[in-house]
Amino acid sequence: MKATPKTIAACGALAAILVGGLALYGTGPNLGNLVASGPCAEAAPVAARLAPLAHGDVAAFDASAAPRPAPAVTFRGPDGASTDLTAMGGKLLLVNLWATWCAPCKAEMPALDRLEAELGGEGFRVVAINVETRNLDKPPAWFKANGIAHLAYYGDPEGKVLPAVQSAVGSTGLPTTMLIDGKGCTLGVMKGPAEWSSEDGKTLIRAALGRGA
Repeated sequence: MKATPKTIAACGALAAILVGGLALYGTGPNLGNLVASGPCAEAAPVAARLAPLAHGDVAAFDASAAPRPAPAVTFRGPDGASTDLTAMGGKLLLVNLWATWCAPCKAEMPALDRLEAELGGEGFRVVAINVETRNLDKPPAWFKANGIAHLAYYGDPEGKVLPAVQSAVGSTGLPTTMLIDGKGCTLGVMKGPAEWSSEDGKTLIRAALGRGA
């Protein structure tokens, strides 16, 4: 087809639109600025601040490069009633999945209890969710027998939380722990146990709370 002044002008206009679009939205699988306008855009700088703090006792903590909403899960609260993460009052949450048949889970539970005792309160809470679906009296009895006094007991006898979280974060085992901000965005994930009440663990949590070291 022979180029005419009209077709040349049209092609120029189209090119300008495409260039403008690329400048506005960026390129690549995440579409640049489109990510920045997503529901977890404000969580990205916080997650980036946490990444260099993943060392020592929390070296396996994987800060989210592009934070996403945490999986919507329901479970049983201390009173046995159904609840979810949105009922936690917009706090920073360290959500830990555990079971009494998981030796690493039980080994890290005292550290989670100490972390809750020291930093838990108005802005932060450790939410340890037991994922067992049988012998449901065993986990709370284990709490009591092992002096876990500061963690509230949460359970998922229906067995829905574990597959939902594993699918969301790519974890295949226990314990699995998610750090979730007050708006429900996942700041990072720990696959495996950690000494959460160590100075490394507390520094990570304080940084997520914006309290510095």
